[in-house]
Formats: sequence, structure tokens, C-alpha cells
Amino acid sequence: MWKYILLMIIAISSGLMSPAGADGIIIVDPPPGVDVRLDQSPGIKYRHVDIQIKDQVATTRVDQVFVNDNPWTAEGTYIFPLPEGAAVSDFVMWVDGKAVHGEILEADEARTIYDDVVRRMKDPALLEYVGRKALKASVFPIPPGEERKIELEYSQILPVENGLVHYIYPLSTERFSSRPLEDLVVRAQIESREPLKAVYSSRHEVSIDREDDYHALLGLEQSDVLPDRDFELFYTISSEKIGLNLLSFKEEGQDGFFLLLAAPDVKVNEEEIVVKDIILVLDTSGSMQGEKMDQAKEAARYVLNHLNPLDRFAIVSFATTTRSFSPSLEPAAQADKGKDFLDRLEAMGSTDINRAMIEAVGLAEEVRPTTLIFLTDGLPTEGVTVTGAILDNVAREAPDNVRIFSFGVGDDVDTDLLDQISLDHGGASTYVRPGEEIDEEVSAFYRKVKMPVLSDLSLDWGDIIVDQVYPQRIPDLFAGSQLIMLGRYREGGPAKITLKGMVNQEERSYTYEDLSFRKEGGDDFIPRLWATRAVGYYLTQIRLYGEKQEWIDSIVSLSTRYGIITPYTSFLVQEKDIFSDKGREEAISDFEEEMAAAAAEPAFGE
Repeated sequence: MWKYILLMIIAISSGLMSPAGADGIIIVDPPPGVDVRLDQSPGIKYRHVDIQIKDQVATTRVDQVFVNDNPWTAEGTYIFPLPEGAAVSDFVMWVDGKAVHGEILEADEARTIYDDVVRRMKDPALLEYVGRKALKASVFPIPPGEERKIELEYSQILPVENGLVHYIYPLSTERFSSRPLEDLVVRAQIESREPLKAVYSSRHEVSIDREDDYHALLGLEQSDVLPDRDFELFYTISSEKIGLNLLSFKEEGQDGFFLLLAAPDVKVNEEEIVVKDIILVLDTSGSMQGEKMDQAKEAARYVLNHLNPLDRFAIVSFATTTRSFSPSLEPAAQADKGKDFLDRLEAMGSTDINRAMIEAVGLAEEVRPTTLIFLTDGLPTEGVTVTGAILDNVAREAPDNVRIFSFGVGDDVDTDLLDQISLDHGGASTYVRPGEEIDEEVSAFYRKVKMPVLSDLSLDWGDIIVDQVYPQRIPDLFAGSQLIMLGRYREGGPAKITLKGMVNQEERSYTYEDLSFRKEGGDDFIPRLWATRAVGYYLTQIRLYGEKQEWIDSIVSLSTRYGIITPYTSFLVQEKDIFSDKGREEAISDFEEEMAAAAAEPAFGE
């Protein structure tokens, strides 16, 4: 894998991106003779946010601790810009164990404070809160190195638009804090009388736990961070078996951007579950001996223990040669015998990936969706060892209904092979680093794909012309999962979208008519989200197929326009040169040098 930590142009101060809302800040009254900037205010040591949403009523509880890192005593004013329509139920600052309560400022009073800070500190970022109410408290002197704790609770009614609910917590502190957060915890619990469908955070990687169709729990935990984006949460409610919602954004005279969310029920009736076949392909070469082999077997046992009654399965182990549990797919009732087969497997020999994959895909039948779980810790060392030849052989033999999900264990796997074989066959690749648990990764994956409800998906956009859609190949839908698509569109207007797919060899069709692509305005976070997916696509193409000038140009253009951080590219342009022809040419040149160096590196190793 390429080893790059990317420097991307973050151009908030240049106006490329609108600055996100900030959490509560302390505006310091400077000591005599000290010139204090806003980012020299006491930093936030930790912030814990607990969000309870019940039938569109959101109650947010905030617990945060400020610490004064400056060599002088800090005092001044604490300000928390309130979301529109929020009602405060509790607001207290703790000083030496005593509660000091604050007051609520109307929007015009808050504006006076913001104007004064901008005038004194020449930081216009606060003016984005003009028009909002705010909480205010006087900050008692905070000696150097000491802390103050603030607790806050407020409630708001979240509007519902075409079944879509939107919540936002102002989390950005990068411009206002003198130190990274040691601990950031955001927990959001949703309870709804109507069935929940998609649950999505557009700006953060969050864990999502769905116990049923009416509850969801989201979690975000980070440490040593300076948050630069608000915590934003979308969820959809619908009585449809598969709920579908649309968000869009369009500027006058330009193509628009859209985000489509589709999600089935979490709990589905048995007759609505697509019966599937599972093929387990396990590396049993000598390098798997010990803990890796034990974990691989445990992962396979988990899959066998959680088959649906009408599912079928196969097991193929491989090293210098291959061994199969059975010459054909077996019913779920034979799972115990499959586990006995696993118990007898031993790690020894070389690694013939080509032969194992050909034998495994040869077991697949075209009539049912088939998930192939491929687990290996090494490079092909036996039989066909050329990556391109292996890919061609599998592409030739695998039916279209096979989805391949690769799990690479350790640092010596061929990432080009695993990434491409999964990409070619509608799956994904996951890498388990030394010391991480193989069985946990596989079991977490299988929980997501255990109950497919719609396979071989396609979308008809009606009269709306869309293009540049990601992902380009629509994945299958599983109970409790969701489809997230981003793309561009030409002209806005009412839309009739039809989602089609297969359920147990029968075609199902779902039509959604109360949708609309905006003709102007909308949700302005969508363009950057789309650009992130587009950059990811181009970088994957370069890594797998080599450099093409148009891909490089597209990456540089999207990067400079949207300020995107990626894990693959690295270039440095001074902020003042971002928009000059010379600056862009230098960026492209630097980028090409990085990519050329990366191409010479092997596709394996730490």
C-alpha cells in the first residue's frame, strides 16, 4: 500500500468553504498590555455530547471542560450560539464546586458582542452567528493551568421534510481553541413512532446500532482532535418497505448535486429475505499457523452459525493444493458438519490463490445471490502468481451474481489483487493489521450482509438527467443497511424515481413520486461530499491501472476547489497560489512525482 499522509488545501480563510458553526467559546478580556487573539482563549479539554431524539424532539446535553493554557489569568465571557428554535432547560458553569448560572441573549444582543469581538480581534468568523440567540455567562478568573466545567441542556423540534429529519450540533472549534480536544464523545439515540429507514452522518464516521425499526443508537469517539466540522445527522422515516429520500443542491447556471438515501426495514419477514449462498475461501498456508488460523476458523464458524434456514454454503481451504468441504453447495442444515471440517484444517504449504478462487467460483450457481468471503494472509506463491492473470481467470469463471469480499490479514497481502478482485465483483476489501482480530472483522461484516432483501439493483431517474454517480455499481440492499448514492444532475424539478431489484428470482419495483431536484439552493454540504467520492474513485483507478493525465487533472481540480483530504495524494501549494495557473501546474507536477514514486513500490508490506 502507498504510504502517504496528505496535505490538502484547507481554504476556509480564503472563502473556499463556509466555516462551520462553533461550539461554546470563551471570549477573553485581555490583561493590560497583552494582545489576545480569539484562538488564545482557554481550550476545551473534553466535550461529551448526549443527544436524545424522540419523535422529532431533540434534547441535547453538553458537558465540557475549558482549561487555560496561557501564562496569564483568563476571564471574560462564555458564548454559546443557539440553534434556531432551541429552548434552554439548563445552563451552568462550575467554579470551585459552586454553580454559576448564565443568561439568554436575544439575537440583537448577541450581535453586539460579535461585532465587538470582530472589531477588537479582527476575526470575522463569529459573524456567521448573527441572527441567532446565544447563551452568555461571565467567566470567573481562570488561573494558568486551571479548568472550568460547563453543563448545558437545550431542546428543539426538528422539522420533517418529505420523511427526512435533520439534526446538527455545532462542533467546529479549530479556529477558536488553543489546544486539541483530549476526549470527544458524541452519543445520539433516536426513537420514533414511525419506522426509521436510513440513518446517516454526512461528516463523521459513526457507529450505528439498530435493534429494530424504531430505535437507533449512534456513537462518535475521538481523541486529540481539533474538530473542524459540525456533527450532522440525517434520518428518514417511512412506512414503505424500502424508504427512499433525496437531498439536492444547485447553483444558478451550474449542474446540481444530489444525495440519495434508500434503506429497507431492519426487521423483515422471512419470506422477504433473499435466500443466498455463502462460499468461504480460507488460506491455510504455513504462514497462517497459530493465532491467525484459530481466528480464521472462528470467523468461519460465526458465519455457519448464522446462516438463514434456506441458505446454502461451501468451504474451500487452500495452500499448495485445495480442499473442499463438499463438491457442491450444501444446505444450512449441514453447518455442523462444516464446522467439523474446519476443526480438521491445518496450516501448512504454499499459497495457490488462483486455483482456490477458480474452484470456489466454480461452485456458484447463477440462480441465487452468492457472497464469497476470501481470507488470506499472503501473496500468491504457487501456480499462477501474476496478478493480472489471476484477475482474468476469475473474471472469466465467476457468474455475475457472485460478490467477492476480501479480507487481507497482516502486511504481506497483495493489495492490488484483493482490491481489484473485490471491485470487479461488486464487493469490498478489508485489511486486518497485525494484532487486530480477524474474527471480529469478519463477523461484523457478516452481520451486515446476513439478510439481503433486494439484489441486482437498478435505478430509473425518470425525466431527470443524472451522471457522475457514485458508487457506479449499485450494491445489494440488506436488512438494516442503506444505499448512499451521490451524483450530478442537469435541470431541477419534480422527479419520479423507480428502484428495481430481485427477490428470490422475482423482480420487485418501488416507485417514488413525491421527490424533487432543487432548481436553486439546497443543502450546501452535498457538493463536497460528492467531490470526496469522485476523488476516491479517481485515486482508486490510478492505483489499479496507472496514471492517466485526465485523472490527475480531475483530482487536482476537485482537491483545490473543495479542500478534500485523501489518504493517497500529496502535494503542497501555498494558499495564495491555489488559483493561479502556475500554482496548479506545480501541484500537478508534484502530484505526478508522488504517484510515479508510489507506482514503483510493491503492492504489499506495511
